[in-house]
Parts: sequence; C-alpha cells; structure tokens
Amino acid sequence: MKVIPNIEYDDVAKLIKSNYIVAIYQGKGEGGPRALGNRSFLFNPSTEGMDLHVNKLKGREWYRPVAGSMLLDNFSQWFDNGNIKKSPFMTYAINVKTEKINQIPAIVHKNNTCRIQTVSKSDNFHYYNLIKAYKNLTGIPIIGNTSFNLGGKPIVHTLEDALQTINHSKFEFLYLPEKQTLIYAKN
Repeated sequence: MKVIPNIEYDDVAKLIKSNYIVAIYQGKGEGGPRALGNRSFLFNPSTEGMDLHVNKLKGREWYRPVAGSMLLDNFSQWFDNGNIKKSPFMTYAINVKTEKINQIPAIVHKNNTCRIQTVSKSDNFHYYNLIKAYKNLTGIPIIGNTSFNLGGKPIVHTLEDALQTINHSKFEFLYLPEKQTLIYAKN
C-alpha cells in the first residue's frame, strides 16, 4: 500500500476522468438505502459500460443500477426535475434531458432516468469540491456513485473496513479528503 499525501480535488478528478474507480471515505457513516458521498465508489459517468465494470469489480449482478451525484446548481440543466428542487438523498429516479443522455451513459437507466443526488457545498463540502473539480475538468457536473462495499457485504463503516475492502478487491484507490490523502492499494 502506498500513501500519497497532499492530494487536491483536481488530482482525484483526473483519476476519475481517466476511468479509475476511486473509493471515498469521509465523515460519518451514512444511514438509509443510498451511498451519498461519504462511503462511495466514484467513477466516470461518461464512459459507456462503466456501470458494468463497477458491478463486476464489486462482485454483484451485472444489471444492478448505479447512480450519480451532481452539483445542485446544475440540476435543472441536466434533468427534467419539474417541482423537485433538490434530491440530496437520491430518492428520485428523474428523467435525464434528452440532449444530455449520451454524456452520462454509465448512470442512465434503460428508461432514460437516473437516480440522482444533488450536492451543495453546505451538504457535503469535500464531495461538492470534488464534483466541481470534475466539472472544471470535463464540463460534466456529475460523478458516478455506488455504495462502498463488495457484493453481499455491508457498506464499510470504519476506516479499517475501508482498507480491508480495498485490499481484498481489485479496486486500487481510496481517497480520504479530510486528510488530503490518497491510498494506492496495489503494488
């Protein structure tokens, strides 16, 4: 394992853009049915088939859907959200605007919806800044997101759980934004 200090949001955004899957571990554990950026695997939503790749590495069924997290400020530009002003808990599957579907194929369901999480700076400071760095790099204000666990296992709770999950899988990177640290797990 290699610990890389002084990691900036841009560094992690570049990894995601280059189709690496990056686990993120920060803050308190998340309750409820969705991973919301504290215990997540993050990936490039613009690469077709990335959802299948993530599911394969997690050891779960190929058809399991993944989701996306996006900057709240860009919500209505990408989704037909109607009266829904925000979706901080990823509780809605919302129609992706037709002209945007091909830009995020890894997270769009067959019916052209996506289970989306909106993120503001006050919701999750580090996650917001990472998504913003990704947008600055790619023009896309959305990162692919799925829970930080392997098939049949619970979502990681402790840092020890996170390290064990990375060590016993084919995932390579663990990002600890509060410590500005990236752990590269494969030697």
